[in-house]
Amino acid sequence: MAGVLLQFSLLQLGLVAGAAVFASVVGGIAGYGTGLLLPVVLVPIIGPEPVVPVMAIASLLINVSRVAAFRAAIEWRRTLVVLATAVPACVLGAWFYTRLSTAGTQLVIGAFLVASVLLRRFLKARDLRLGEGGLAAGGAGFGAITGTAPGTGVILISLLMASGLGGAAVIATDAAISVIVHLVQVLVFGVAGVIDARVAAIALLIGACSVPGAFLARNIVGRMPVRLHAAILDGVVLLGGAMMVASALR
Repeated sequence: MAGVLLQFSLLQLGLVAGAAVFASVVGGIAGYGTGLLLPVVLVPIIGPEPVVPVMAIASLLINVSRVAAFRAAIEWRRTLVVLATAVPACVLGAWFYTRLSTAGTQLVIGAFLVASVLLRRFLKARDLRLGEGGLAAGGAGFGAITGTAPGTGVILISLLMASGLGGAAVIATDAAISVIVHLVQVLVFGVAGVIDARVAAIALLIGACSVPGAFLARNIVGRMPVRLHAAILDGVVLLGGAMMVASALR
């Protein structure tokens, strides 16, 4: 792996490492963001094609560190409900990811994300929550989309918040689900032959640099009021949705 990394300049490796730490802190606070921030740095360095496999491995490693940091707050019942539908959907999404229209997918995801914040606030105002059936249905959509593109963790955050979770429980449960889903994605990509030494080396660098960011984020979240955290999450969801829509329209 070290030999593969020598193909890149110190500046390039430094940019990847720095972006990984920063994105890990943002993702640990907001529950997502790593998959949206890192591709901005990765595409000019490794090109667009390897980004999805790189982010699949990196996201697996990043979420393992988040599980270690937030494990006490995991809500296991919701985790199992989402995984029951997200795993098979992710297998299909990962297998066919090269055949899908990226722009079309981004447009649909972005519109859904913006609408999800409004829907969550509508349900909360009427003291209604997303039940296990709705959570399972949303899990299928999340799994399918995650198999095809990076930066879809915000969908899962929206679903978990609509089901009534808040604070550190959102981050912890999101991480537990994401570990399994990204493991499945990596296995499918491995069978399909799209993971090589270059992809693995960059992903491992990102994963290693993300560990301190996860524990720093835990300390920040632990001191943050629940209502403020929810407001930040809504803000990032809206921003992520707008970014995806803008990217698709370009």
